[in-house]
Amino acid sequence: MSEPSRDPEASPRTPRRFLFVVPPLVGHVNPTLGVAAELTARGHQVAWAGMPEVVERLTGRGRTVYRCAGPVLGEGGAGRPPDVRGPAALKFLWERFLVPLAEAMAPGVAKAIEEFRPDVVIADQQTVAGALVAERLGVRWATSATTSAEFTGALDGMPKIDAWLDGLLHEVRGRIGDPDGTADPRFSPDLVLAFTTEELAGRPARAGDRIHYVGPSIAERPATTDFPWEWLDPTRRAVLITLGTANTDAGARFLTECLEAVRARTGRFQTVIVDPDDVLAGATRDIQSRPATPDGNDVLVRRYVPQLPLLRRVNAVVCHAGHNTVCETLWHGVPLVVAPIRDDQPVVAAQVVDAGAGIRVRFGRARAAAIGEALDAVLDEPRYRAAAERVGASFRAAGGATAAATHLERLATAGAATPATAGATHATASAAAHATVNPEGER
Repeated sequence: MSEPSRDPEASPRTPRRFLFVVPPLVGHVNPTLGVAAELTARGHQVAWAGMPEVVERLTGRGRTVYRCAGPVLGEGGAGRPPDVRGPAALKFLWERFLVPLAEAMAPGVAKAIEEFRPDVVIADQQTVAGALVAERLGVRWATSATTSAEFTGALDGMPKIDAWLDGLLHEVRGRIGDPDGTADPRFSPDLVLAFTTEELAGRPARAGDRIHYVGPSIAERPATTDFPWEWLDPTRRAVLITLGTANTDAGARFLTECLEAVRARTGRFQTVIVDPDDVLAGATRDIQSRPATPDGNDVLVRRYVPQLPLLRRVNAVVCHAGHNTVCETLWHGVPLVVAPIRDDQPVVAAQVVDAGAGIRVRFGRARAAAIGEALDAVLDEPRYRAAAERVGASFRAAGGATAAATHLERLATAGAATPATAGATHATASAAAHATVNPEGER
């Protein structure tokens, strides 16, 4: 775990203000927690702009969170059909979720800047309202890149998709940003914080001069769920199977195959399966109602788990190749079986395989036999754990939250292009002018 710095030499004389603009996605909020804790320990003030229902659950009560409206992935129009993948999934994500999110959040972000008056706005790479509004109001901003897919050339082989996305972002800038602005809202012209390292992500294909690889920002989180720790046998190996918080709509078949794979290995290791939507309810009825069944000491199905503490206790992870889960797993030196579904996950899965830290299986086609064989390999062949530990060592060397906080301090003290207070003066009028981007108000 990275701990907040207590070195008095690390603290500047003048306290600064930092505003994190985040989407309602757990994997994008979590990396900000350690950075915020480090900045706070150095005497700075920190706030978030986002949806309090999501942010406060992760940050804990007592934090400053400025309310922003917007859709939540998986609800209303943002819900994606399970079979939408590849370029179609990317198009759906931007048109149906990220662009509506940007337009809905813009007035709240402007109000947050007006009231909090940050020296630096840290805008999540997929929360482009943070970058566009900060640019419009003359406030210096940095990018929080919770996935490396955007700067590793993921769209190099799809020039039409890349051009389409550039055009879409240009249209969004015209509605909520400065029409004369030129910066790509996914890449701050001053600072891009990448919560990974080149050991995993490889060398950047774009914006390399601005990217600082700081490794994962790992910090303790408020306890939000109970877990029967006594169920885990310290003398046995353990496996965690999870598809994250936004993919269970597509995961029923895959989780069922995973369950069959681990049942075929009864007695060899214990398995914890995360099943938020109870898609395994029928297949696991005996496990949940009669612990004395053969599965009782081998398989545990939970809707939610405390992932970070659990990663300290497991020997392998099967997951969807979500960037946050992958990096947290490798931080603990644990190898992976990755089954990417959509979005950046195929890129991250390829990084895991290229680093030698895991095996990829096909999410839509892998059967129990293939999943089980991949699990056997990462558990029994030392080279996978050795590679995972090598990547984890690079994460620790990169500095994590401590390094990220130092980069943000330097940006805040470098002399903003326009003082935050000047931008805040314009914020009230701008917020009113752009209030129509979300005519339905907060949801």
